Amino acid sequence: MPARLPRARLATYVGVFLVTFSSLMLEIGLTRIFSVTMWYHFAFVAISVALFGLTAGALLVHLLPSRFAPERVKDQLWRAALAYSVAVAVCFTIQLQIPFSPRLTPGGLLSVLATCAVISVPFVFSGVVVCLVLTRFPGRVNRLYAVDLIGAGLGCIALLALFSWFDGPSLVILIAALAGLGALAFALDAGHRGGAIAAGLCALTLGGFAVVNAQLQQDGRAPLHIVWVKEARDTNHAIERWNAFSRLTIDEDQSDPDVNVLGIVIDSTAGTAVQRFNGDLSTTDHLRDEVQNLAHQIRRDADVFVIGVGGGSDVLSALEFEPRSVTGVEINADTLDLLTGELGDFSGHLDRDPAVRLVNDEARSYLARTDARYDIIQISLIDTWAATGAGAFALTENSLYTTQAWQLFLDRLQPGGLLSVTRFLQTVDADGNPTEPLETYRTVALAAEALRERGVTDPRQHVVIFSHPTSYGVDLATVMVSPDPLSPTDLAQLRDTAAENDLGTVLTPDVSSFDTITALMAPGGPGPALDRVKADISPPTDDRPFFFQMADVDTFLHGDILRDDFITRPVLVLAMLAATVLILAAICIALPLVLGRNDRLDAANRRTSRPFFTYFAGIGLGFLLLEVAQLQRLSSFLGHPVYGLAVVLFSVLVFSGIGSMLTERVVRDDRPSSAIAPLAALIVVASVSGAITPGLLHRMAGSTTPVRVALAVALLAPMATAMGMPFSIGMRLAAATPGVPTAYLWGINGATSVCASVLAVVIALFQGISTAFWCGCAAYVIALASMVAITRAARRRADLASMEPPESPRAPEPVSA
Repeated sequence: MPARLPRARLATYVGVFLVTFSSLMLEIGLTRIFSVTMWYHFAFVAISVALFGLTAGALLVHLLPSRFAPERVKDQLWRAALAYSVAVAVCFTIQLQIPFSPRLTPGGLLSVLATCAVISVPFVFSGVVVCLVLTRFPGRVNRLYAVDLIGAGLGCIALLALFSWFDGPSLVILIAALAGLGALAFALDAGHRGGAIAAGLCALTLGGFAVVNAQLQQDGRAPLHIVWVKEARDTNHAIERWNAFSRLTIDEDQSDPDVNVLGIVIDSTAGTAVQRFNGDLSTTDHLRDEVQNLAHQIRRDADVFVIGVGGGSDVLSALEFEPRSVTGVEINADTLDLLTGELGDFSGHLDRDPAVRLVNDEARSYLARTDARYDIIQISLIDTWAATGAGAFALTENSLYTTQAWQLFLDRLQPGGLLSVTRFLQTVDADGNPTEPLETYRTVALAAEALRERGVTDPRQHVVIFSHPTSYGVDLATVMVSPDPLSPTDLAQLRDTAAENDLGTVLTPDVSSFDTITALMAPGGPGPALDRVKADISPPTDDRPFFFQMADVDTFLHGDILRDDFITRPVLVLAMLAATVLILAAICIALPLVLGRNDRLDAANRRTSRPFFTYFAGIGLGFLLLEVAQLQRLSSFLGHPVYGLAVVLFSVLVFSGIGSMLTERVVRDDRPSSAIAPLAALIVVASVSGAITPGLLHRMAGSTTPVRVALAVALLAPMATAMGMPFSIGMRLAAATPGVPTAYLWGINGATSVCASVLAVVIALFQGISTAFWCGCAAYVIALASMVAITRAARRRADLASMEPPESPRAPEPVSA
């Protein structure tokens, strides 16, 4: 007779809460660190690898039943949780030593595989813990799953807060300490004194090290620190600051009188400059001649709006022309704090100038809320080189470069006002040949489409472009767009200024240096000219906000993806990752079926289990596809990547946890058909949410931040509550069905979630965020069809059982090989 399963007690819930709390913190924390140590488009790899590790843990439970006997589950839990805690610290330390080189070479591929393998190890142990909890206590799976989700949701919020006090490496060690506390709770639950002592010492040691390391990091003496950044060794920095969506470093010494420019480096790649300024504008007259400041030459005494204050160069440049006002919006609070605080004396305290107002906000959201109008709106080289909290999931989206954003910018201009956007024009390849001006092409296409939507018939009268080479081998192009035709006086003054400063004329109403730009600016919009280049230069929209992603499907078909350059590298990475996770997911599903040929999973049991396989695959795909799509949609609406990450993940996970708890009241064990209604309701709620969200977000974009947060939660709560029910429902039915391997079902759910985390990005890149969302709904439809088959089979078994003599009760046996 099977052994009696242990009962879940309070300590069991505390343990699983701490493990899942720390697991999500680790996932998101690694995305932040990866944006520093690797190229930005690798940051979201941490999420996929984490999901794979969790799935691998479930498969270990499935494939090694003798090692994970149900009656010993409480001992297994504290041991796995303690191994998870130790592995976080050890594997992270190892990962920091790996020189990451994402190239199509043997060494490059090895560095990618080694990194992914090392960071997946802690999640394997975490996956073992979660799988044991969700499969060994079938009578409480809904409550335990709720604690799992709520712990993960709160972990997201906690991580964002803790980044205010800890640097990235120190925070990872603190996460390991929290996992140790989870092991302590499990050991106390198991009554294992030695385990409790070991776990307590582990948590205390790691927590103490995290605090000390964070203190030493402020002086550049931390023993655990970043070693490799973007294929080069990191160095000691004069200033280093971390927050939830960037690492800022400064190498120059501001006290050195020979230093006139300080470089603030963001995530070891992107940069912004701080000019030395003593209050005397005559010392910064050189800024007047820069191409990105051309708009000031024809709009004097202006109200200026600067998007992306950075090191303050655009604000200082505006002051050179004696404006009425300068409003600068900067999304990164630490950047503003450095500029006005620690570097305030060096930068001349621009914030104290009576004409200047500096705001910590997201520019698009700020403009949507204000009724103010400006003569100049300036965007100079605002990039997505560093993964934001949203970018971790969404790859390279940027809400500033979409047709909807530019309509807003043009609406916020005074009559005759100028939107001035500076991007890269041309660079040179490895052979020294000039590259196509793809960024400028796409900026021009965006301008042309925005004007077309406003009813402009001849965009050439509204747009001018001038260029200038830089000292670092890259030409810059400034695109100026006006909602009104530029006057002859404006054009004459621009031509004179360009001639005086040796600026190149790229486009005016009567001059064009590139045939493609001429075609893009033709009456009727840019559409017919988009096929003139191989890259995707179509105008981005809020549904496809990937301005910097210009490789399209043809890039794959023609083999150009094998080029390793700025345009193709992100998609090359995405293609490699997609292929990898699909292969791994197939192995995770197929291998156990091959290895599981025994009496406990015979042909009859396989037939019984098959609907469960498709059901858990469907809900795994559906959950992540909907979650990532809503994360992408709401990031720009909420106005800050941190808000997007916190609100979306917190809402989805916490309300899903509540939904899991509600299954006790919704689904009745004596009526299997009651499991169908929650799935049907989920599809209806998700469909309504998908249909109304884009329009509602557009109408409410000008609301205050608290209102927008409340609206986002209100949109997510009903759908997330319904999304929390299917897993608990399926696991309860599986545990009550003889011969169904519940641990394997958990593995299927995790494997398809791994696929969905990448597929959501792939679909959004090439077909749009809405398509990714509706694919998630389709996955739930498949799950609903599978649930119908499951409940029908359950009714048939019940009918047959009622016709047979009663048997002695059998304890549930949730795990089978």
